[in-house]
Amino acid sequence: MDPVAGVAFVVAGVFAIGDWVSRARDDRRLEYLCKPATLLALVVVAIAVHPATGAGARREWFVAALVCSLAGDVLLMLPREQFVGGLAAFLVAHVCFAAGFWADGPGLVAFVVASAVVAVVIGSLGARILPAVRQRDHALVAPVAAYMTVIGVMVATAVAVGNPVAAAGAVLFAVSDSMIAWDRFVGEFAAASVLIMVTYHLGQAGLVASLLR
Repeated sequence: MDPVAGVAFVVAGVFAIGDWVSRARDDRRLEYLCKPATLLALVVVAIAVHPATGAGARREWFVAALVCSLAGDVLLMLPREQFVGGLAAFLVAHVCFAAGFWADGPGLVAFVVASAVVAVVIGSLGARILPAVRQRDHALVAPVAAYMTVIGVMVATAVAVGNPVAAAGAVLFAVSDSMIAWDRFVGEFAAASVLIMVTYHLGQAGLVASLLR
């Protein structure tokens, strides 16, 4: 790994841990520093890293995805949370991640098989989450359903390309998003805020690290 990318990756890890601590202590000042700084450092990693052969186009899409994720992080941590705006930013991020994987994309059979498995999992979650969303705010049903569809495509594509690091990162990202939806709409659960960020940051780090494969 390029030295600049390596240092930036370590910095991202330090800020990520700081963000987890901020969630555990409910320290908004620390969160305002560490949450965007983590993604900013990962953007630097993605720009500076020497990607694997043939992954140059994927890297460009991933940089765009990380920038969108950074925007989503900021929107979701504002004093007056912009949930729909954050949802839109992360939806575009997942589209960019998927486009990056398709730049040197998977085989059709692998994608169909992965899509079938992911559809079963996402469908099961949707059967619990979407009715709860409808009860809370009917206007959010379509955006949340669209988001779940897009992240499902991203995860299926990441799995289908046969890159285990990418697959792990995508799955962790999806787990984080699923916990957000469950905690917000279905029912709160212990340590949700910390677990959401741990899986989110590990997922993003995995996706960035997959550029080396």
